[in-house]
Formats: sequence, C-alpha cells, structure tokens
Amino acid sequence: MKKVGVLISGRGSNLQALIDAQARLGAYEIALVVSNVADAGGLARAEAAGIATRMIEHRAFGKDRERFERAIDAILRAAGIEIVALAGFMRVLTPYFVNAWRDKILNIHPSLLPAFPGRDTHARALEAGVKLHGCTVHLVREAVDDGPILGQAAIAVTPEDTPESLAARLLPVEHALYPLCLAAFAGGNVQPAAFPLALNFWVPAKPR
Repeated sequence: MKKVGVLISGRGSNLQALIDAQARLGAYEIALVVSNVADAGGLARAEAAGIATRMIEHRAFGKDRERFERAIDAILRAAGIEIVALAGFMRVLTPYFVNAWRDKILNIHPSLLPAFPGRDTHARALEAGVKLHGCTVHLVREAVDDGPILGQAAIAVTPEDTPESLAARLLPVEHALYPLCLAAFAGGNVQPAAFPLALNFWVPAKPR
C-alpha cells in the first residue's frame, strides 16, 4: 500500500472519509496528517484513528511560504510519504512544493473543473444557472485548482437550491469520490494522460 500524507486546515470531513475507506479499499495507508492550524478538527480525527499528526503553523514563517513548505516537505519525507492528499488545506502551494511532489499531490475541489476554480463555488454555480454541479479530484499544478483530472462526480441543481443546500448535498458525494480516486491512483489504475475522467458518476436530485 502507498503511504499517504494528508494536509489539512479545518474540520477534516474529507480526511475522515479517506480514513474510513482505507481498510476497505486497501490501496493506501494514511501515515501522517499535517495541519497548519493548531485547533483544526481534523487533528482529533486522525489521533482517534491512531494516525500520527504534526502541526506546522504557517504564521511562524511570516511571508516566507517556501520555507513553510520546506518544513512540511521534510516531515513528509521523514515519514516515508509517497502521495500527498490535500483535504481542506487552505494554503496556495508554491511552485517549489508542487514541483517537489509533482504528480504525487491530489486535491478535491467542489466544482466540475475547469468550471468555477477558486472559492465560493456553490454560489457562483447558482449565479451561472448551471443544471449540474459537482466535485473534481485532480493532480495539483502551479495554477490554483488546475491539473490533470482523476475523477468527477455530478449532482443535479434544483430551483430551490441555495449555496448552503448545494454544499450540503455535495459533501457526501465528495466523501465517496475522493477515496475511490486516491485508491485507484495509489494502485496505479488511473493514468491521467490516458483516462482524464476515469472515475465518473452522477447523482440525480431526489424526487420531491
């Protein structure tokens, strides 16, 4: 199994999905969880699962983002990490880190990329009047929310949806998609250049 390091900043709901699925899927093992926020809820989730944790406060490095990332890089390599999974890590990575772990960093984004990169994806999707919304797992590149797509999942948008309701309906879909993509990637079953949408599924709106 590939050893995975997960970077978090918050409550860790996608981290929990990865933890819950690792024994069932069998292709990866979460060996380390690193947070840049001391009170991130995901740290408690990792500790409850017996996973090693580290906290590296980005503010301690001032504006030197690369030095902060070099500290993370050293910890990941010391732990023998082979794949890095971003799970609500609220820092934009520099070219240094992206290139140091090129084709080994996965991220999940709450939109059907390339549509709506960045923040406020649910509100922007509703403002655009889309009929389908979703999430994307992709390899990380230097540009924000860019990189080869490993998998996507879609849900129907209803006339009654708000940004909050859309986010709530999409979250369990994220929790289903991310472990599948990570396991397939760790097992060598996804080759982004040949299969850019290797794991697609769609969840229709529930009938009223």
